[in-house]
Amino acid sequence: MDEILEILEKDGRATAEEIAKMLKKNPQAIKGAIKKYEKEGVILKYKAVLNKDLVRDEDSHVRALIEVNILPQKDVGFDKIAERIYSFPEVSSCYLISGTYDLLIVVEGKNIQTVSSFIAEKLSCLENVRGTTTHFLLKKYKEDGVILKHKEENKRIAISY
Repeated sequence: MDEILEILEKDGRATAEEIAKMLKKNPQAIKGAIKKYEKEGVILKYKAVLNKDLVRDEDSHVRALIEVNILPQKDVGFDKIAERIYSFPEVSSCYLISGTYDLLIVVEGKNIQTVSSFIAEKLSCLENVRGTTTHFLLKKYKEDGVILKHKEENKRIAISY
């Protein structure tokens, strides 16, 4: 992968000037390369990785990983049903996977009931969906290569004899 992309993947806030300094290149060349990557769709968006456990609000979300077993359609395979599934606003990610199941989707909702309703009322009733297995995320330790919570210091008082 290009060095510019590697830097931006690790830190989307890195400026063209900072990248140019790291790579010992012209800042204008870096800006041009970034614009080209954006235009070609290589860079789709810049985002912050949040530790949502530290954001205390009433709109906290529940996330679930759902394995979906589907019946592929003639001449289009998995793509058409995957497109139908990832079009739902509740679905934040959708992957074609190997193994027992065909798709792995990440679904977000306000609570367990909203995710369950999505599965029962929208996902499971789709014509080509043959079965699902749901895993609710209980705690995140690391996301997108970022450790979300630092180790707490041992607060015990040392006892010596």
